Amino acid sequence: MIEERDVAAVAAQLGREPRGLRGVAHRCPCGLPDVVETAPRLPDGTPFPTLFYLTCPKAAAAIGTLEASGVMREMTARLATDPQLAAAYEAAHRDYLDRRDAAAEEEGLERLPEDMQSAGGMPTRVKCLHALVAHELAVPGANPFGREALARLADWWRAGACATACVPEVEQSSVIGDSGRQDLS
Repeated sequence: MIEERDVAAVAAQLGREPRGLRGVAHRCPCGLPDVVETAPRLPDGTPFPTLFYLTCPKAAAAIGTLEASGVMREMTARLATDPQLAAAYEAAHRDYLDRRDAAAEEEGLERLPEDMQSAGGMPTRVKCLHALVAHELAVPGANPFGREALARLADWWRAGACATACVPEVEQSSVIGDSGRQDLS
C-alpha cells in the first residue's frame, strides 16, 4: 500500500499523476520516494514492463548526464568480454522478470508475455541506466550496471529534495553516510 503523501510526492516529481503504483521501492536520503514499484499492467490493462520506476528528477538528471558520456557503449562492450559480468547481468534480468511476474500474481493480473523485455536492455545490452539504477536501488546487489552507475554519480540529494512541498519529516540521524542508500519504507 502506498501512502497519499508518497503519491503526492511522486506526482510532484513526475509532473503528472502516477499510474499503476504498488509501493515505494526505495527512498532518497531526503525522505522522498526515488523509486516506485509499478504494476505490470496499467489500470486499463496496457502492459507496463517497467517494474521499478525512477521518479526523482535530480537522480534522473544525474543519470542522464552519465548516459550522455557514452558509458553505456563501454558497458555493453564489456558484456562480450567478461563472462562473469554477463552472468551477473543475466541474473539481474531473471530477477527483474521473476519480481515482475510475482507482482502480477499479487495484483491478480495476467503476466506479461515471455518475450517482453525486462528493463534497461537486459540481458544483452545496456540501454537505459535509469531503469538499471532503479533496479539496483530497489534490490541492492541485484544489478551490476545499476550498482556501477550509482558509484559514478554525484550525491544528487545533497542540494535538497526535488519536491520540497512534499518532504516527509525525516530525522537527520536516519540518513546513512554518503551512500544515498536507505530504505525508509
